[in-house]
Amino acid sequence: MKAIVSGGGTGGHIFPAVAIANAIKKRRPDADILFVGAEGRMEMEKVPAAGYPIKGLPIAGLQRQLTLQNIAKNLQLPFRILKSRNMVHKILKQFNPDIVVGVGGFASEPTLKEAASMGFPILIQEQNSYAGLTNKSLARSADTICVAYDGMDRFFPKEKIVLTGNPVREAIEQMTATREEGLQHFGLSPDLPVVLVVGGSLGARSINQMMLNNLSFTTANPMQVIWQTGRWGYDTATDAVEETEEYNRVKVHEFIQRMDLAYAAADVIISRAGAISISELCLVGKPVILIPSPNVAEDHQTKNAMALVEKGAAVMVRDADCGSQGLQQAMNLLNDNARQETMSVAIKKLAAPKAAEHIVDEIEKLLAAKKHLNA
Repeated sequence: MKAIVSGGGTGGHIFPAVAIANAIKKRRPDADILFVGAEGRMEMEKVPAAGYPIKGLPIAGLQRQLTLQNIAKNLQLPFRILKSRNMVHKILKQFNPDIVVGVGGFASEPTLKEAASMGFPILIQEQNSYAGLTNKSLARSADTICVAYDGMDRFFPKEKIVLTGNPVREAIEQMTATREEGLQHFGLSPDLPVVLVVGGSLGARSINQMMLNNLSFTTANPMQVIWQTGRWGYDTATDAVEETEEYNRVKVHEFIQRMDLAYAAADVIISRAGAISISELCLVGKPVILIPSPNVAEDHQTKNAMALVEKGAAVMVRDADCGSQGLQQAMNLLNDNARQETMSVAIKKLAAPKAAEHIVDEIEKLLAAKKHLNA
């Protein structure tokens, strides 16, 4: 089998893309898989690190803030799209895939549109409860659309939809790490509860600010914190924590490679409400406080979070309120064992294990249909 997987931009697109590729390889060890991403985006680093080749396109998104620099970038966009389509045409012609998989993100649109115009079978994977613009625009071209939420026929043709759940990192899917291993890995004490604070793979400014403004809260209360800042908040956070010895219970990381150990160590988790984060949190089954990003299309993270809140599986704090409420809500949960247990049971019910394997089942169906058609 030859497969192209396209998309990226954030961990929310890259992690499921790699999970799908890994599931294909598990099923068919001789499969030839090529990724297509956007130049300068994090997939150009993360995909090769996962062991797969990737081609980069000069594609970018529309800049919505109308500064002079952004207007210049927007004027270049049609030329970038045209150049990307031409590059994709050559890639598809040379690689000649059996299947093209799109996971959303800048590179996904030119890749799948060109693949559709050339007649290649197409599968889309939509992570969110509110479909992204790229996937909505590709729905007509797709043969199969794999989703993680009910009610997605609002956005896609009903007959193409398959409910598979979101693929997550293998280490989370098959989590065997113990709390003791997690505590040891992060240099934490077994005598105090742990709050894990993550703002997504790129970090989150308001969550980082919440931590910076409330470092004294962590020393005034019985808690330890594992804090993933992302690239842009790391230096400021490190300086703030190292300035005062009292803050030695706060462990700062730019990016946590062993997320399974972080989840294992945590008693309560504070997180953005990205679709893949939520899918991982459902599998992990720990009490969670969700702080949806307000800077996403159609406010889809709030919709993701509410899908859990309505089932008693999470607490939601608005981004604007996280500075005053985020850590206090975490402390409230740490002091309420009964509520922790209730939330843990509720969130585990929403887990969708083996999502990547179910998506590969759908890929196999498309390949069998293509083979039958060509027979």
